[in-house]
Amino acid sequence: MPYVNVRLAGSLTREQKQKIAEEITDTLERIAHKPKSYTYITFDEVKEENWAVAGELLDQL
Repeated sequence: MPYVNVRLAGSLTREQKQKIAEEITDTLERIAHKPKSYTYITFDEVKEENWAVAGELLDQL
């Protein structure tokens, strides 16, 4: 059973999440031969003030 966690800084719309979930599910079905009903996907949206790159918080970039 594939479990995919999509973690990103900021947020996505419901429509964007739906499309990403469809694409990931289709890819796992096509390449890994995993039935769609086996694929679980979660989205973790992290506030940009809680994510840093190169020592800088993203809300400061």
